[in-house]
Amino acid sequence: MEPDIRIAVDIGGTFTDIEILDANSGAIHQIKTPSTPADPSIGLLTGIRQASERFGFPMEAVQYLLHGTTIATNAVLERKLPLGAVVTTAGFEDVMQIGRHGRSDVYAITLAQPQPLVARRLCFGVAERVNAAGEITVPLDEDDVRRIATEIARAGVKSVAICLLHAYANPAHERRVGAILAALLPEVAITLASDISPEIREYERMSTTALNAMLVPIVQRYTDRLAGRLKDELPEAQVYLVQSNGGVSGLAKAGREPARLLLSGPSGGAAAARRLSAELDEPHLVAVDMGGTSFDISVVHDGAVAMVNEGEVDGLPVRLPMIEMRTIGAGGGSIAWVDEGGRLRIGPHSAGADPGPACYGKGGTQLTVTDANLLLGRLDGGSFMGGAMPLDREAARRAAEPIAAKLGLTVDQVAAGVIDVANSALATATRLSLFEKGMDPEDFALLSFGGAGGVHACEVAEELGIRRVIFPAHASTLSAWGILWSDIAHDLSATQIGLLTDLAPTLAKISERLVSEAKALLAEDGVPDGAQRFEWALDLRYAGQAFDLRVELDGADFSPAGVAKATAAFHALHRQRFSYDEPAVPVEIVALRLKAVGGLAKPIPGHAEVEHARHASRNRPVHGRSGPVTTPVWDRDAIGGTEAVSGPAIVEEPYTSIYLPAGWTILTHASGALIADRLASH
Repeated sequence: MEPDIRIAVDIGGTFTDIEILDANSGAIHQIKTPSTPADPSIGLLTGIRQASERFGFPMEAVQYLLHGTTIATNAVLERKLPLGAVVTTAGFEDVMQIGRHGRSDVYAITLAQPQPLVARRLCFGVAERVNAAGEITVPLDEDDVRRIATEIARAGVKSVAICLLHAYANPAHERRVGAILAALLPEVAITLASDISPEIREYERMSTTALNAMLVPIVQRYTDRLAGRLKDELPEAQVYLVQSNGGVSGLAKAGREPARLLLSGPSGGAAAARRLSAELDEPHLVAVDMGGTSFDISVVHDGAVAMVNEGEVDGLPVRLPMIEMRTIGAGGGSIAWVDEGGRLRIGPHSAGADPGPACYGKGGTQLTVTDANLLLGRLDGGSFMGGAMPLDREAARRAAEPIAAKLGLTVDQVAAGVIDVANSALATATRLSLFEKGMDPEDFALLSFGGAGGVHACEVAEELGIRRVIFPAHASTLSAWGILWSDIAHDLSATQIGLLTDLAPTLAKISERLVSEAKALLAEDGVPDGAQRFEWALDLRYAGQAFDLRVELDGADFSPAGVAKATAAFHALHRQRFSYDEPAVPVEIVALRLKAVGGLAKPIPGHAEVEHARHASRNRPVHGRSGPVTTPVWDRDAIGGTEAVSGPAIVEEPYTSIYLPAGWTILTHASGALIADRLASH
């Protein structure tokens, strides 16, 4: 039997997480290695070499490499982007600077707008006009385009975003502008809005196009470097990068459309949650990923992960389909502080990995959530990171003392307060993620992963009224595990505005065109016809509304019966989301969407037999609701599948720990996940 190794990699700011699947045996292994931010491909290959030696497979046996990366996100957050320019319809040069004037904080006295990606002096207007119906009302002035090319060259611009008014309806002018500029500026990265985001709303479309154009040089440089290294080290591997929609794409497309990578890493966790939902027969999951600096929340409802048509990175809109996710600045490294009113606060500032929490012993002096967990006994300083990174309890105590003195509390009371405040923030963000969709937390199980999540999950669930918490196998590398099962995915869309009933015949024709384009993209990826599937959605709204909802369809059925079914689904979704619907009001369409999926083979992973519970290996004092209690400490593998372990208890594994409060029990599921349930009396 030919060896078939599949590797998924999630590159974070501190660690590179790697999951290795032997497709023949079903065995799955995990490994973590330090990231190399200057060139992430170095850390990636170092980790794969270590895995090859540790788990005994030859490098040439690697058939697939699926790779999540934060390279695009970090470039935007740090604004380490090449000089960019925008070419738009004359008279609309100020769109980037004006932006939208919605208020995320309605009580703020001043409105803090994100810094525009492109300076006003590099926003150029070209004489042309296409109306909303796609009709040319002012011909394109090609001499004007050549004049702009000269100014762009003189300014030293590296990336150009071409975003003409109503190009989603007729891209002819945009394509001609792109062709002229490409001929005159061969070294400049050019992105057309009609290629990356052919949709209404000029500011969001321009922001997305500019982001993509400015990321092209950065991501292409990385993909070229990666391809060069992999050619020698992994000669048989097909390489894919993870996109924000939870699917993967080849290196060529990722280089052309890097804006689709902006949620590359976190989307792996949501993909894992969707897979676990089916495996565990838990159709409603709220998945929470708590790392060192952030807390990411995604929702699985009826077995499906919610998708949105537009996201945001550093205040900048990105109008591309992506997994719906909420992120707050609350992680193990979040810093505790006292505000002017004498209240204990947590984050959003983080100690990061360097110097990190005080207990890391790297020079950090501020109290963090990790320090508080160590002081309360919920983390063991000797076994942290498998014993490779011992923690300094006294350093954590010294960090807590200034806050204790300021608040007139003991160090232990401060540590307990830090955990209470952190748990409240996590519960509030999770509750909001469900309430805004019209969902009740009590109908959900909590899926907890990430290195810092296990010691908080049960208490957060209590605050939410959730009675079941799931701790998956490989919790600390679950995003990489989710990436392991990804499929190739391409998103296509077409804007069509009008009454759904009137546009049904037009939609049928457009759907045929989108399928043809999608098949060409999947053919580029080498996906056979039998592995292709097509998922459809409509953006719908009531006539007169300014916002729309994404309605999933069973297929591209635009017959009267199909239209009636889509309309009924829209009414039901509107009622769930906003507590009312208006069946008498006509329904408008805004866009037709197609997700073309190329299925990658899904071998069945093997699961170890679940044994009877063995004894806890040791005890230590752990602070619970009523102070310190002598608490048994279990190795994860010692938790059985039939005899429940009751809290209070600590469950440890190499890269993370679980705190099980009193009133909870925990068992091992056949999948390897730990299932914690709250007793009815609690």
